[in-house]
Amino acid sequence: MTLTTTKPNFYEMWDQLTEELSQILDTHGVCIALAQQLAQFTDTAVLIGLAEPNNCYYDVWLQTPDGNLKQDRWIEPRDYLNQKISQGQIVTLRKHNQQPSDLIDNPLWHLPNEKITLIPLPYPRIANNDMLTDGIVIFIDPGPEIADHPEILSSSAMLLTTYLERSALRYQRDRQRIEFTITSEISQSLTSTLQLEDIFAQVSDDIRRILNVESLSLGLIDRDTPNIVFIPTLMGSMFIDIPPLELKPGQGVAGWVAVNKKPLIVNDAYRDRRFSNTSDSASGFQTRSILCVPLQQDGRVIGIMEAINKRNGEFTQHDQELLEALSGPLTAAILNAELHTNVVEEKRRIETIFQSMSEGAMTTDHDGRITAINDSMLALLGQPRTEMLDKLAYDYIHLRDDNLVGFLEDVLQYDVTDSTADYPQLACEIKQGNVYVPVLASGTHLSDKEGNLQEIILVFSDLRQIREVERMRDDFFHAIVHELRTPLALILMYSRLLQKGNNDEEKKARFLQTIERESDRLQTMVRQMLQLAKLEAKEIQRSSGEVNLNSVLNEIIEPLADKALEKGLTFIQKIEPDLPPIVADRETIYMICKNLIDNAVKFTLKGAVRVSALTTAEQKIQVKISDDGIGIPSESLQYLFRRFYRAQTAVERGIAGTGLGLHMVKEGVEKHKGSIDVDSKEGEGTTFTIHFPISSYFAEQFGASPR
Repeated sequence: MTLTTTKPNFYEMWDQLTEELSQILDTHGVCIALAQQLAQFTDTAVLIGLAEPNNCYYDVWLQTPDGNLKQDRWIEPRDYLNQKISQGQIVTLRKHNQQPSDLIDNPLWHLPNEKITLIPLPYPRIANNDMLTDGIVIFIDPGPEIADHPEILSSSAMLLTTYLERSALRYQRDRQRIEFTITSEISQSLTSTLQLEDIFAQVSDDIRRILNVESLSLGLIDRDTPNIVFIPTLMGSMFIDIPPLELKPGQGVAGWVAVNKKPLIVNDAYRDRRFSNTSDSASGFQTRSILCVPLQQDGRVIGIMEAINKRNGEFTQHDQELLEALSGPLTAAILNAELHTNVVEEKRRIETIFQSMSEGAMTTDHDGRITAINDSMLALLGQPRTEMLDKLAYDYIHLRDDNLVGFLEDVLQYDVTDSTADYPQLACEIKQGNVYVPVLASGTHLSDKEGNLQEIILVFSDLRQIREVERMRDDFFHAIVHELRTPLALILMYSRLLQKGNNDEEKKARFLQTIERESDRLQTMVRQMLQLAKLEAKEIQRSSGEVNLNSVLNEIIEPLADKALEKGLTFIQKIEPDLPPIVADRETIYMICKNLIDNAVKFTLKGAVRVSALTTAEQKIQVKISDDGIGIPSESLQYLFRRFYRAQTAVERGIAGTGLGLHMVKEGVEKHKGSIDVDSKEGEGTTFTIHFPISSYFAEQFGASPR
């Protein structure tokens, strides 16, 4: 069959091809249909090639007259085909006329035996359409009649161009619809969570798919520095095990984008001077191309987003516009997530403060229903939390004088904006079970912008401890007055007797001994008060050093052992020789040991006093003082170390004291990172056990000194 004899068949072919192509809307189908028709009507193998939009390769369709179709992708002949297409003319090339460089690794020249005829496709360009590409039709070993009818070949090329353009536009429309759908889905996803990691995880796969890239990374401006911090968990599995990547302003592509507030396309990363390979070196990832856009709102850049390694070809302006469109919702979502995090952190902080308050606190709504209540308030009222929430506060807060309503009215009338107004407070007694306890009530209210009441905050300070301290202070004052009165009266009396001058030498000596004894007693009391002030002022921290406990105990035990023997007591000591040193203030350690041993002798009427000191396996020194004395009532043990406290048994027996000794002992022990325990039964005796960390252990656990 020849063109000269079958020329009318070409019109038949065009009619048939036009009818067939009218039903085909994709590029692949158009190329196949044309290749099949041309091969059939010319009885020649036909190859149709279309360049990829970025001109990185050619997709080719090879149709033989016997009906075989083969599709392939060519990379090597790209430049050769581009050159022929750029000439814009139908040309027949013979294989033996080609240069050796044209034949090597060029699959085009593996097809013909002798020659090929190339027809460039005049592909019209449409603004902003990156899908329209260069193309070519090639006849393999055509007969002479092919080149004799260039007008028919040109018409066939024009026909193909028309339908390729239509398919490209259809593809562009479909792609835009898909992009719009995915963009809408991404925007909706970004509003469904307020966790940063979840936000990026939900949209990263969709963004990678729509841009057809290998990786997507997110970098945010650090709160404390202007640096960009990339979170490894948001960058993919290759980055999880490496430290967070951090770039300074202007460093790398991301730094440039953040500083200049402009998007940037880099299609050859390692040839761009702005590229930083820090991430590649740390992870082993190979960056080829980057599309980076800033994440900004109101001119403030909060971070950047990078699409890395376009899978087919290079990044285009369309890719940039698409990523910029997605950056807006992502920026809003990140800011919302940060705001949510800040709100949650602030809410948690306020809740922690609220729950850790020593005062009882509660909040109610405008109807007086309890919305929140802390542990101190629950303890004050003796009620479970679940029972009180959402219940009326009036049902649980009962004041002795029923003046809660009046107090709440004062709270509601209080002007929170007036700094000169008196803060509403009420000293009253609140019911706790079957008793009333003293409290100081205070409160305020919160209103919205329109002045509508939103919440009432009530705080109840338990005054029992303050009252107890006041009672103990009064007891201490009376005890001091009593303790001072006796020695001062004796000193005054014997001083007056000495002034009369009518006493013999024996009486004078006795009077002077009494004055000296009572003066020593006064001096001891004053020293004890000064020692307490020193403990509370933490002066021992400035005078600490290594202390030999053997030396301290030897200095204390000798006179107190004699005192015990004078009372008819047995004094037993078991002190380990060469005890390791402790880090301490020697004067305070002396006070601790002397107080406890002196008390053991003082409160023991018969029996024995025992003192031991040894090193334990826990690198501590244990000092134990026990006696067979009057003991301590069980109900007094919990108050034993309180300031000014004296057990009733000691008071009833008339044993002198101020109630400060054991308080100072406990303060001194704790200041030296030690511990003290007491075991006692009334009428059977008492045992005090102290543990001090030795010097080396103290340095290891607490540093070189007890500061």
